[in-house]
Amino acid sequence: MQLGAFSISLSVSDIQASKEFYENLGFSVFAGGMDQNYLIMKNGNALIGLFEGMFEGNILTFNPGWDEYAQNIETFDDVREIQKQLKTKGIGLENEADENTSGPSSFMITDPDGNIILIDQHR
Repeated sequence: MQLGAFSISLSVSDIQASKEFYENLGFSVFAGGMDQNYLIMKNGNALIGLFEGMFEGNILTFNPGWDEYAQNIETFDDVREIQKQLKTKGIGLENEADENTSGPSSFMITDPDGNIILIDQHR
């Protein structure tokens, strides 16, 4: 099972303060915008999303079909196929991708410790 690019999506209370903090750790803005209340920051292969006022808690995020530069990869496991595999393994889903569609879609699961995992396909 190939889950795609990995990042952590952080719910932040002050996006400017968080931006400055992660810049001090060597991260730079890769995508998003302050006016949109989110930034994607990158340091080498590490990706961190900073999201102000969009959700509670932090989310582990995987993007099937993308590499760590948000570039399309040629072959990848579609989000609906990943979802089917997890269901056959008895993993409960918080929400589901419509298996009768194609293209962009997502679903969420929760690990045994309550951590939210988002599988989010953009293409």
